Amino acid sequence: MEKVRIDKWLWSIRIFKSRTLATDACKGGKVKIDGESVKPSYMLAKGEEVTVKKDGFNFVYKAVDLIEKRVGAPLAVVCYEDVTPEEELNKYKAWFENSSKISEVRERGTGRPTKKERREIEKFKE
Repeated sequence: MEKVRIDKWLWSIRIFKSRTLATDACKGGKVKIDGESVKPSYMLAKGEEVTVKKDGFNFVYKAVDLIEKRVGAPLAVVCYEDVTPEEELNKYKAWFENSSKISEVRERGTGRPTKKERREIEKFKE
């Protein structure tokens, strides 16, 4: 196989959870090759660099192997090379680590907040 559709490839290497999400990302201009947005039907060749804007981060992947069918994660990792710039990876890691630490804790046994308490909490958050 010399070429494969970009939406199929992004789905099969597990960048997107579904092919529909991959297609929508292409249609929305979030998938670029050589700085230009591509359609979902774009035929990807080996060695091309794909830039994907996902969750506000720009990830860059190099196509090492072309597959059309979705495979397990260990097999999918072999099909691409992650060439995302270091600063972008650091930004993503910082966001990922901070998002898991932020949680609201309420003392055990106090129950749900009353309407008045909830309004005070919302006012405090703003």
